[in-house]
Amino acid sequence: MDKIETNNFATSLLIVLDVPNINRVDIPNFSDFKEVIKIDHHPYEDKMGKIEWVDDSASSTCQMIIELIFNSPLRLNTNIANNLFLGVVSDSDRFLLSYTSIKTFELITELVRKAKIDINSLYPLLYTRPLSEIRFHGYLSTNLNVTTNGLGYIKLDNEIIKKYGVDNATASNMINDFNFIKEVIAWIFITFDERNKIYKVNIRSRGPIINEIASKYGGGGHKFACGVRTEKEEDINNLIKDLDEACKEYKK
Repeated sequence: MDKIETNNFATSLLIVLDVPNINRVDIPNFSDFKEVIKIDHHPYEDKMGKIEWVDDSASSTCQMIIELIFNSPLRLNTNIANNLFLGVVSDSDRFLLSYTSIKTFELITELVRKAKIDINSLYPLLYTRPLSEIRFHGYLSTNLNVTTNGLGYIKLDNEIIKKYGVDNATASNMINDFNFIKEVIAWIFITFDERNKIYKVNIRSRGPIINEIASKYGGGGHKFACGVRTEKEEDINNLIKDLDEACKEYKK
């Protein structure tokens, strides 16, 4: 993140996007800002400022910003439209996730029409990958542990990350690729950030409610897509057990 002069916070406005709670706002001295505006599509958690717009029925925060632009004097150019389109596509996993709605398609249709977006030129920006990532994807598929209850999970250490020439964020960017495995109804990718000594966990589900379990370990997010960050390996082991039990109950 860019370095910010903290002595200007007392006269500054902070706009928080796509973050439900204060702990996940990646900036120091949050409370020092003069004003805070929050725009978010996750289930409501923390109050951050006087102006808050939270819509957990929206596919993405980008969808909300498109709606804001269309209903305000804000101006749209091609670059802004392209980035908003990519934001909706990536957060909805190409319109495959359950919170994609008629409103999503209506706003995207209007965005493409008004900005004359060239869709075919944008998709490669999201989905073209180096060979190292394709091989890493194969490692994930081959080594994914699957329980009898339908939980898929994998723990990734730094030796594996280095071996495939990827980084700690690569696995989280691939997690939606595992959405349609017949034997798996919830899945979890775990990486360890050595520099910050913290486990970063991404969780997805096609049935069991998982955000309530994630909140138990200081995480949160959507019912079927959420995450956890923790310094304790014990939390990781217990999280896997809780998710496996949730899969078992869901199957009943």
